[in-house]
Amino acid sequence: MSNLLQFSISETLSLLEKKEFSTQELVETYINAIEKTKDLNMYLTTCFDQALEKAKISDQNYLNGNQRFLEGIPLGVKDMFCTKGIETTASSKILKKFIPTYESTVTQNLWKEGAINLGKLSCDEFAMGSSNETAAKGEVINPWNFEEKRTPGGSSGGSAAAVAAKAALAATGTDTGGSIRQPAAFCGVVGLKPTYGRCSRWGIVAFASSLDQAGPITRNVSDAALMLQVMSSYDPKDSTSSNKDVPNFYNDLGKSIKGIKIGIPEEYNSDGISSDILNAKDMTINFLKENGAEIIPVKLPLTKYSLPVYYIVAPAEASSNLARYDGVRYGARIDGNSLDEMYENTRNLGFGDEVKRRIMIGTYVLSSGYYDAYYLKAQKVRRLIKNEFTEIFKQVDYLVTPTTPTTAFKLGSTQDLLTMYLNDVFTVPASLAGIPGISLPIKLDKNKLPVGIQILGKDFDEQGLLNVAKVIESCASFKDTPNGAAS
Repeated sequence: MSNLLQFSISETLSLLEKKEFSTQELVETYINAIEKTKDLNMYLTTCFDQALEKAKISDQNYLNGNQRFLEGIPLGVKDMFCTKGIETTASSKILKKFIPTYESTVTQNLWKEGAINLGKLSCDEFAMGSSNETAAKGEVINPWNFEEKRTPGGSSGGSAAAVAAKAALAATGTDTGGSIRQPAAFCGVVGLKPTYGRCSRWGIVAFASSLDQAGPITRNVSDAALMLQVMSSYDPKDSTSSNKDVPNFYNDLGKSIKGIKIGIPEEYNSDGISSDILNAKDMTINFLKENGAEIIPVKLPLTKYSLPVYYIVAPAEASSNLARYDGVRYGARIDGNSLDEMYENTRNLGFGDEVKRRIMIGTYVLSSGYYDAYYLKAQKVRRLIKNEFTEIFKQVDYLVTPTTPTTAFKLGSTQDLLTMYLNDVFTVPASLAGIPGISLPIKLDKNKLPVGIQILGKDFDEQGLLNVAKVIESCASFKDTPNGAAS
């Protein structure tokens, strides 16, 4: 078999079952791909020996006809997921050398079904960032036009870059305000944020607990369905986990979208959005019309409040969640002459600037005298945003919007923090509402960089979301490969 990196998950599973190649050959090919793409700085930790041992087990299972759902599929894992016996740092100095004694529920679900861990992927520190520039071990480089050193997006930049660069067949990500969908758009891959509660948060390093949600980053929509099938589960260890039945996302793909109503929100045409992205949106609308969907202009006037609400709620929850990193129980510890000094030294040297910034903002909005004025008011507006989506989904079945205002920008080019935060302007509303969203590539822009389009749906309607995305994907026929990818 000439190039094992070219196949999707479904194709790989079929070929493994037919004994066209072994799992060991597959894993070795991906190990070589990781070595070839080292300069992109995607992997923080690799698990090659463990992966090859798991490959032997998978090969035996195929030989005996006992293969599991994702038997032998080599994956990368965002470093926000705790992995038993493997360093988990959330890309932060403060968690250096932290070796969990337990496995996150999502990764445990994947290993239980035969998937194989290639290693831990870089992300923005504690998932706080939109460009992967806040990672303690340095920025990840987007494999598209890699010599120009562009951002892969964030916070799941390592995951999206690894899938695009063919250094993983798929990867896990987490999405708090767009951290799966935005990097997927920048790297020309598919990123799915499920409904809040569809995937367990247990064992995921917490950023903002009411927003964080795990999801897959894959090469195509079918692979996203396969990954979500396994990642989803009810978990009694997570009080926000849903006990709704998990559909067979993959087998139910491919249904007609004739007659479904697609809303196009006028508020998602903000100033500064590139003409290439507007063109991709128009292309997508035409694809939907050609397949019998009804296009309906809609209004979401509260969308403009999403970013200010997010940057109050998320830092507030972060300041609470990150209070546990004090140098006493686990992670880094910088000694001082007193207990208070030890706390100060540890947190000062352990956290990066962006994390410190969000902790301070969060502490401020939760403090006495400001709680009602900021945090409580933000939560009330968040509820109004959620209600607005609920009402709009009585009129339409799905919403189609750009994923990002621009394509991938050059690393180091965005110095203004407000400009950086605006990268999430189209993804944050869905996170605040807890609804599912998916980003998929449509075309390349004039700089030969991928353009992503986002589809949003009702709570727990990932199946319908995937169906619509599959139709768009078939029409767009995006087959381009980044020049920084392994081959």
